[in-house]
Amino acid sequence: MAKANSKDEEKLFSGILRLNAKVMGLIMGLLLGLVIFIATNWLVIKGGHIDPSGKYVVGPHLRLLSQYFIGYRVSFLGSIIGFGYGFAIGTLSGALIGWIYNKIVDFRN
Repeated sequence: MAKANSKDEEKLFSGILRLNAKVMGLIMGLLLGLVIFIATNWLVIKGGHIDPSGKYVVGPHLRLLSQYFIGYRVSFLGSIIGFGYGFAIGTLSGALIGWIYNKIVDFRN
């Protein structure tokens, strides 16, 4: 077996360490969007309960997302809106993580 050239090893090593920030953002966006979509619809299907004041409550903790996501409610339509917000935040976060990671790899090389 022929011994690999050190330049080839270095090229392979640097190619493996880099991330594609766009793909990272897309995957993170889809994951976060789907988590919010599935969690909301799970609570809608599961149903809620009547609190002491006589109000029907579904997912009081998940409902707190409406403080940050304008238009979000624990309903099917709210799950679609939540998917959009989750996708946007996940995409930006994933792309930022990938970009920062690549900058660190470039700095180390």
